[in-house]
Amino acid sequence: MMSMLTAAVRRAAALRHPPAAARIARLLWIAFAIIVWNVAFDHVIVVAGRNYINAASLAAEGLGPDHHQHFVAMDDWMRPAVTRGLWIASAAAGMILVTGLAAVRVASRGQTSLLPDR
Repeated sequence: MMSMLTAAVRRAAALRHPPAAARIARLLWIAFAIIVWNVAFDHVIVVAGRNYINAASLAAEGLGPDHHQHFVAMDDWMRPAVTRGLWIASAAAGMILVTGLAAVRVASRGQTSLLPDR
């Protein structure tokens, strides 16, 4: 039991070395960008779906602009939402990925200071 604990402590200590820590930080930034992409895309699709349901219910009740009962095509609402969602999600994830990986690169350079010596 004690040897397993010692081995776990050694593995955890090895992760604190700069190359391993930078590798873990990169993986975490990539995972964060993927999660943000999924959340942003899902949000755009959900909002478009809610707007479509609202428009379809108004049209079915005859409360549309021409006051006649008609139906609204789902593709007219959801296809543009997919394109918009892809752009928004990709932009958000891309900004996070670029920022995070650049920050890891700067941080992993070592103890060199960005400020001049005083």
